[in-house]
Amino acid sequence: MQDSGTAFNALRLGAHFAKTKEAQRFDANIKATRSSSEKQDATANVVTAKTLPSALDFFGTAEKVTETIATKDVAEVLDSSEGSREKKKVKKAKKEKSEKKSKKRDKKDKKDKKRKRRDSTDNAEADPAKMTKEESLARLRKEYKINVSGSSDVPVPFRTFSSLTDVYKLNPAVQRNLVTCGYSVPTPIQMQAIPTMMEGRDLLACAPTGSGKTMAFLVPLLHALKSPGNVGFRGIVLCPTKELGRQIYNECERLAKGLRLKIHYLTKATASANSFGPQTNQKFDLLVSTPMRLVGMIQNSTIRLNSVEWLVMDEADKLWEMGFLEQVDEIIAACGSSKLKLALFSATLPAKVEEMARTILRNPVKLRIGPTNAATELIDQQLLFVGREDGKLLAIRQLIQQGLQPPCLVFVQSVERAKELFRELIYDGINVDVIHAERTQLQRENVIKKFRLGEIWVLIATNILGRGIDFKGVNLVVNYDFPQSTADYIHRIGRTGRAGRQGKAVTFFTNDDRPMLRTIGNVMLESGCEVPDWVMEIPKANKNQLRQLRAFPIKRKGITSMSAYDKEKTRNKRDAISHSKAVKKQKT
Repeated sequence: MQDSGTAFNALRLGAHFAKTKEAQRFDANIKATRSSSEKQDATANVVTAKTLPSALDFFGTAEKVTETIATKDVAEVLDSSEGSREKKKVKKAKKEKSEKKSKKRDKKDKKDKKRKRRDSTDNAEADPAKMTKEESLARLRKEYKINVSGSSDVPVPFRTFSSLTDVYKLNPAVQRNLVTCGYSVPTPIQMQAIPTMMEGRDLLACAPTGSGKTMAFLVPLLHALKSPGNVGFRGIVLCPTKELGRQIYNECERLAKGLRLKIHYLTKATASANSFGPQTNQKFDLLVSTPMRLVGMIQNSTIRLNSVEWLVMDEADKLWEMGFLEQVDEIIAACGSSKLKLALFSATLPAKVEEMARTILRNPVKLRIGPTNAATELIDQQLLFVGREDGKLLAIRQLIQQGLQPPCLVFVQSVERAKELFRELIYDGINVDVIHAERTQLQRENVIKKFRLGEIWVLIATNILGRGIDFKGVNLVVNYDFPQSTADYIHRIGRTGRAGRQGKAVTFFTNDDRPMLRTIGNVMLESGCEVPDWVMEIPKANKNQLRQLRAFPIKRKGITSMSAYDKEKTRNKRDAISHSKAVKKQKT
C-alpha cells in the first residue's frame, strides 16, 4: 500500500515537472514572438519612413532624403522597389518606341503606295495609247487649277496663242499685238476664258487678282468684232471706276492696233451732247464706260445700244452691288439685240451675286481658277497687332525706317483718314501722295501717272484703287485700316503679286477688328500663308455682324501725332479766329 502511494506521488511530481517545463517553453516562445514582432514593427517603421519620401520624390513633391539607412533588409527593400520602378520605365519606353516605329512604318507604307499609284497613273497618262481625250483634258485642267461647270460641251483650253490662229482663225494683227505687248504664255484664266467666249458662250469667270483677266476678255471681244461695222456700238465693257476704265481702254488700244476698229472711252467730257450724239456713235465699235455715265446718256437718248453683241462686266461683284444694280439693269434692258452675250469677270464672286447673274445668263459656263475667294499664292500676307489706333502711325513709320522698298500702296477706310495720314507722312522724308474721290479727275490721273513713273513712292488710297488697277511692280501693300469684307481684302492686296511677281501685304489690326479677324485668317490659310493658332480659335462672326460692319464701318480715332495740349491750343485759336471774323461781319 505504501509502495503504491509512493508511485502515485512520483507520477504527480513528474507531471508537475513536465507541466512546469512546458510552461517555461511557452513563455519563452511568447517572449521571442513579442521581440520578433517589435523588431518587425521597427523595421516596418524604418521602411515606411524611408519609402514615403522616396515615393514623394518620384512624384516630384518631396524634398531630398538626407538620413541614411542602416538596416540591411530595408536597403534591400528599397533597392527592389526602385529596380521594379526602373524596369517599368524601361518597359514603357520600349513600348512607346515600338509604337512610334510602327506608326512611322505605316506612314511610310502609305506614302510608298501613293507614290506607286501616282507613278503608275503618270506613266499611263504619259502613254497616248492608254490616255483618252477626256482623261487628257481632265489632267490639263487639274494641272492649271481650272475648274469649269455648266453644260458638257465646254470648250477645250489652249496652251499657246499660236493655237488660237489654227483653231479659231484669230486675226494675225491681234496675234502680232500679243507678241508686241509681251504676252508669250497664256495664264490659266486666259486658256479657258478665251475659247469659251470665242465660241459665243455666256461666261461667269472668277480668278485671282493679277491673273490676266483683262486680256482674257479683250482678245475674244476683238475677235468677235473683226472689222468696223458702222452700225454703232457692238461691244461694251463696264467697270466700276474711272481709273479702271482708263486702264482697260489703253490696253484695248494696244491689242486692237491695225484692226481699224473705233474704240471709245466714255468720260464726262466726251459724254456731252456737243461732242457725242446719235450720228457720232455710229462710227464706233467698242465702248468702255462706268455704269452711271452710260445710263445718263441712255436716258438723254444720245446713245443707242440696239446693235450690242457682247456686254462684258469687269469687277462684276462690285457692279452687282446695290449701288450699281439698278444702273446695270437699265443698261442690259437697253441692249435690245437678240444676239446679246454676257461675260462677267471678278476676283471674288459671292453666292448672292452669282445667283442674280444666272437670271440673265443663258446656259453659262462657270469658270473658276484655284480656290474660291482666295488671294494669289505669290503674296506674303502678314497680320500685325498694333494695340490701339495710335499704334498704326508708329508701325508704318517703323516700316519706313526699316527700309521701305517702293512702290508701296497704303489703304485706309475713308477720305478723311486718307487726308490725315497724308498730313502726317508728308514730312517724313518720303515721296508720298494721296488719291481719293474728292480729288478731281485730272488730279487723280496725274497721281496715278507719277506713281507708275516712280516719282511717288508711297500712295495713300481708299478702296477707289482696290479694284482692278494694275500697277507694275508694287512691292508692298499696307492695310492701315482693317478691311470690312473678304472681297475688299482680296482686292486690296491684289495690287501686288501680279503677273507672276512676288509681293507682300501687311494688315494692321486692333481689338476693334476682332470680328473680321478669323475671316481674313481663312483667306490667308487658303493662300498658303501662316496664321497664328489663336486667330483661328476666335468665334466666327455671324452674317448679321458682317453685314453690319459693311454698312456701318468701325468709327476710328483720328490719325495724328499731336498731343492733347496742342490739339486744345489749336482748337482755341481756331475758335478765336472764327469769333473775331463773326464780330467784324456784324459790325459791317
